[in-house]
Amino acid sequence: MIKLLVFDVDGCLTDGSIIYGSNKDEYKAFNAKDGLAIASWSRLGLKSAIITGRNSKVVERRACELNITHLHQGIKDKKTLLEEILKEENLTWENVAAIGDDLNDIGMLQSVGWSFTPNDGVSLIKKSVKTVLKTNGGRGAVREMIDMIIEKEGLEEEFLKLWQ
Repeated sequence: MIKLLVFDVDGCLTDGSIIYGSNKDEYKAFNAKDGLAIASWSRLGLKSAIITGRNSKVVERRACELNITHLHQGIKDKKTLLEEILKEENLTWENVAAIGDDLNDIGMLQSVGWSFTPNDGVSLIKKSVKTVLKTNGGRGAVREMIDMIIEKEGLEEEFLKLWQ
């Protein structure tokens, strides 16, 4: 059973754009449907993690809003960090689903039980994952991923009850 979802940020939770303001602020656009699905996953008592190569206060804020269990930024070796999370949570690789879109995600994606990439993930990642989503990063790809997992795990009724 999938018990932990792992998200890359740029290109998965966002469309990959990095926007800088003249005052050195950084802006990112997140998809509300992705957010609702992540928050619902958390309300089911399940875990989630953001593992990203960049550091951003905006990502920290979004992770807090969505009750993301683990937030790790500035990570070069995502697979090794995820291995530490698995030990901490007493989980196996088979309990993990992850989404990534570029080469820095490949080690992690090749190790997890169910790997995903958005439709606009790079071609080498598309060849390496179990599921290429129909939706682009930042445009509902994470929602599509979570919906697939909810269906496969037979959690649809519980998921719906959260909002009835």
